[in-house]
Amino acid sequence: MKIIVVGSGKVGYTLSEQLNDEGHEITMIDIDGDRLQNISATLDIKGIIGNGTSYHIQKEAGVENADLLIAVTNHDEINMLSCLIAKKAGNCQTIARVRSPEYYEEIAFIREELGLSMSINPELAAAEETARLLQFSSVIDVDTFSQGRVNLIRFKIPESSILSGIKIRELPSKINMNSLICILEHNGSVFIPDGNSCLEAGDIISVILPVGRSAQFFQMAGVNNRRISSVMIAGGGTIAYYLTKILLKSRLKVKIIEHNLNRCKLLSELLPEAMIIYGDATDQQLLMEEGIKKTDAFVSLTDMDEENVMLSLYVNHISNARLITKINHISFEEVIKSIPIGSVIYPKNITAEHIIRYVRAKQNSLGSNIETLYRMCDNRVEALEFIVAENSKVTDVPLEHLKTRDNLLICSIQRGKQFIIPSGKDSIKVGDKVIVVTTHKGLTDINNII
Repeated sequence: MKIIVVGSGKVGYTLSEQLNDEGHEITMIDIDGDRLQNISATLDIKGIIGNGTSYHIQKEAGVENADLLIAVTNHDEINMLSCLIAKKAGNCQTIARVRSPEYYEEIAFIREELGLSMSINPELAAAEETARLLQFSSVIDVDTFSQGRVNLIRFKIPESSILSGIKIRELPSKINMNSLICILEHNGSVFIPDGNSCLEAGDIISVILPVGRSAQFFQMAGVNNRRISSVMIAGGGTIAYYLTKILLKSRLKVKIIEHNLNRCKLLSELLPEAMIIYGDATDQQLLMEEGIKKTDAFVSLTDMDEENVMLSLYVNHISNARLITKINHISFEEVIKSIPIGSVIYPKNITAEHIIRYVRAKQNSLGSNIETLYRMCDNRVEALEFIVAENSKVTDVPLEHLKTRDNLLICSIQRGKQFIIPSGKDSIKVGDKVIVVTTHKGLTDINNII
C-alpha cells in the first residue's frame, strides 16, 4: 500500500518503521527538515518538508494515488484537518491521532463528519492496557481478544509453582480447566512450544484463558495474585486522567502526585473521587508520607522515562507494590526487561499495533479479517485474532490434517459463546473467531497459517 504519515515524532517514526518493514511504500510529511532527513535516511522512506494541512504539500506527497493517510502529530487539530484535506484531495482512507479528552468525548461525531476511517487515542489505549495489568498483581502483560472475553496472560513461573518441572502435555492433569500455554521464553529465547516442551522456574510463559478464570488458574498453579485496591500514580498527565477514570469505576482508591499546581486544580475538578497531591513524586519523604509502603500498586507516568524508571526501582526497593512503568523514548529493551520495574507500557507501540491491524485488514480481500493484533516479546511474536467470514482452505478440516506453518499455534476458537482449546479433532468453521500465535510476521488472512 502507498501510505502517507504526517508527523515525525516517536509515534510517527515507530509506525513508519513497522509499516516499512511490512513492505509498504511510506512517505512522511513534517515541518522539521533535519529530523525528516535523518528518518528518511535511516528508514529509506521518502520525506516531504512542509505542513500536513497544506493541499500542495499533500499533493507533492502523492495523496491523489495514496491508499491511506495517517496523521499523528502532537496537535489534534492538525491531524483532523490533514485527514479532511486528504479525504477531499485524494479520497484515500484516513486515520487521525486524537488525544484530547474534550475531542475524544465527541469522537463518533468527528469521525463521521470528517470521514475518518479510524481514530486512535494513544493515551486512552495506554490507560486501558494499564488498567488490564492492574487486575493481576503477578503478570507482565495481559492482551485481550474476542471483545474482552479471552485473555492472553504473560507471567514468570515462580519457584513454588506446580508448573515448574513439568512438560506442557502434563498441564491438564495439573490444572483441570480450559487453558493453553502459547509462548515459552527460556534464557532469552522465544518458542512456540509443543507438548514435549518442559517448563522451569524463571521461564516466562503466555497462557490463554477465558476472562473470569484467571484467578482460579493462578491459584491452582501456585502463583500469587493478590487483589489490588489502592493505586498511587506519579504524574498527572492525560494517561493518568484516563486511567484514574477507569480505576474509579472499579472502586479502587487512587492517589495522583503532580508537580504542576494548575494541573492539580484541574484534576481535582475532573476527578473529585481521587486524591490529587501537589508535589514532586521523586521526593522520598512525600512518597513515605502518602503511604507508598502500603499501596498495592504504583504507576510511573511522568513525562521523563528516566524518572519513571528510577521511581519504579525505588518503590521496588522499599515496598511490595505492583509496578507499572511508562516508557516513551528509551529503546534498550534488553536492559529494561532485566531491571525490576514491573510491567512496561510503550504508548507508541500500542498505537502502532492498532494501526497495523487496520492496514492488514484493508490488505486482505479473502473474507477472514484480522480483528485483533498484538506484538509480543520484543516484537518477536505476533498474536492475531481472525474472524472467519467465508469458506476457505482451513475450514471444516480437522486440525490434525491441517498442514500449518512451523512456529505457529492455533490457541483457541470462539464459536458463539463457546470457548474451545482446540485438539486435533476440532476444525475451524465459518463465523469462528480464531486466535493464532506465531513467530512469522505479516499474516493478513487465516489462510496464511497454512
